[in-house]
Formats: sequence, structure tokens, C-alpha cells
Amino acid sequence: MVVQQYRDGGGARAVRALAVAGVIAVTAGCFGGDAGSGASDGSGRRSVAADRPLDLLGQAADVLVEAGGAETRTSMETAAGGTRVTIRGQGAYDFRLQMGRLKVVLPEDAAGADGHRPITELLAPGALYMKNRGAGVPDDKWVRIDTTTLKDGNLLTGGVTDPMAAAELLRGAADVTYAGKSELAGVTVHHYRGVADLGRAARAASPQSRGALSAAAKGFSKDAVPFDAYLDEDGRLRKVRHRFTFSSEGPEVSVVSTLLLYGFGLPVTVTLPDEDAIYTGEIRQG
Repeated sequence: MVVQQYRDGGGARAVRALAVAGVIAVTAGCFGGDAGSGASDGSGRRSVAADRPLDLLGQAADVLVEAGGAETRTSMETAAGGTRVTIRGQGAYDFRLQMGRLKVVLPEDAAGADGHRPITELLAPGALYMKNRGAGVPDDKWVRIDTTTLKDGNLLTGGVTDPMAAAELLRGAADVTYAGKSELAGVTVHHYRGVADLGRAARAASPQSRGALSAAAKGFSKDAVPFDAYLDEDGRLRKVRHRFTFSSEGPEVSVVSTLLLYGFGLPVTVTLPDEDAIYTGEIRQG
């Protein structure tokens, strides 16, 4: 279980636990401020920067649902005792169905061998499906994880923070400040910085996300999750970075999870594996 790996300490071992155990051992069962009054920018659209930050962030997940599908890039960097490991992912996600498909790449040394195949992950409400991951799992089989049973609610387990969960976390935002306007991939964005409370976010989340976030609220050692969120002029979340910190007997472990969203309106097709394609045997660590 990912969170337990951090609480039990282990420095560099804890970092590698996310890259390896985080996407394999869990499958074996281990696991304020007011910026204005909401004026128009003159084009008929609401000016994002002029709205209340808490309202904007609280509505970010709903705006993404209206947008439908999007392409996504993810990164998850873990650091402890001077050792850093970064896991990267790329794919597409449908916010209306809360389903997505991503390819996740582990660092070569974290996987224990060069040229490790990318992991295919399918995200669905309450479930994570993984292929090409787990010693002893046949190549044509998938591993299914019930994310509502994970102590981290799948915010970290798969090496990717579920895009909808990342947006829903912002429903628990507090102490928000407006950090200014900038440009991201040619798009004007407004930067907000604050702290999200896991318990508050879980209570305000959509029914599909509530179970996983509630599990995270109970399982994390700290409910407070600092974040940086970047919204475009239409209130769509373009980038969000969450910083999770775990206290342990060894060095403190920090995890920085970053999500980038672009290509809104993209049709996203996700076909979940049949029951006979799900592996139910023992998964070896190694």
C-alpha cells in the first residue's frame, strides 16, 4: 500500500516504492481572497480573474464536465532522502463519463531493468485497470483495483492522479490567493495558489468520485494538500499541481503530482476489459 510505504520510512526505498510498489504491490492487495465582482472582459465572456477564487476552483470540475473530453499529460515526482523518481503519463480523459486511458512510463532504474514496457491504465469511477504491470501477470491480462479501498484513493497508486479526482480536490480549496496572469502553451491562464482539504473535497465531490476521495481523506497522514491551479478565460482547468507530503520514521517524503489538460472537446473512447480478461491470481513483487 502506497501510503504505508511512506509512513514506514525508508528514504530512497520509499521513493522507489511509489515507482514500483505504487503501481504493482497495491495490485497484490498491499495496499480566500476575493478578486472582484465577476465583471465581463468585454467579449461577453466572464473574466476568470474577476471572479471569487473559491467559487472558480470549486466549479472547475463542473466546467470540465461541460467541456467533455481532453488530452492529458501527467507527471508524478517523488523525493525522499535526496533521491528523486519521476513517473510520466499521457493519454485522454472523458470528464462526463469520468473514464480515461493513459500510458504510464516508469524510470528505467525504478523498474529494475532497462526498456520496461509502458503501463496501460484505464481509469473508471471506482476502478483502475492496469496492463503490462505485475510480475507473473500474463501479457494479455489486466489487473483491476477497487480505488475506494485504496488508502490514497488512487491519487498516487497508479503513478497518475486521476484527472477528475485532481479537479475535484479543488472543491476543498481554502486560503486561495490570485498569483497573476501568464501564458501556458499559447493560452492565457490565471494562476491560483492555495491549500485543499481532503475531507472537505470528499464531501463536495460528485457521487462517482466521493468514494475514492473519502478513502484518501481517511488514509492520508495530512488532510492539507497545497496546490497551484491554472484556469483559462473560460474557467477550464489547464494545469494543476498538487503537493502531497507524508511523515514517516525516516526522511519526509514529498510527492508532486502535475496534470496538464489540452485539446478540449476530443472524443474519448474507453473500452473496459471483460471479466475473463481480468487476472485474479497472485502478483509477485519483482
